[in-house]
Amino acid sequence: MSIEIERKFLVKDNSFKEEAYQRNYIKQGFLNSDKERVVRVRIKDEKGYLTVKGKSNTSGTSRFEWEKEISKAEANDLMNLCEKGIIEKYRYLVKSGNHVFEVDDFLGDNLGLVVAEVELSSENENYISPIWLGEEVTGKTAYYNSNLSKKPYSEW
Repeated sequence: MSIEIERKFLVKDNSFKEEAYQRNYIKQGFLNSDKERVVRVRIKDEKGYLTVKGKSNTSGTSRFEWEKEISKAEANDLMNLCEKGIIEKYRYLVKSGNHVFEVDDFLGDNLGLVVAEVELSSENENYISPIWLGEEVTGKTAYYNSNLSKKPYSEW
């Protein structure tokens, strides 16, 4: 168990793809998307994960997170129990200074939405902003994957 501290941003253009050193396909669903606790099932390439996230603090930068790797077969089975609204996306990893930005390029009903996150060790830790980084949306719950599964970007 740990506290996840991250900031979230919109992405201005696709130039991040040229800087990425890794790309993964992610499919995820939610067994529980209550605002007090989220239970997520994720398939990332050939691995499965079960994740529990707590409620965010008031700034939206940190919250409890617990994750366990499970088999892809188990994740596929659990995906059948998920709430309506499966999320699919490509995740690109891009190094910037001492940090790695995870850039999610959404597919399906969220096509057109591109969001970058950077994990920090403290809420006021400095980081180098890549040129493609846009408006900060940290704490804006509409951009949480659990909410995008219920009200996708195509419906905004």
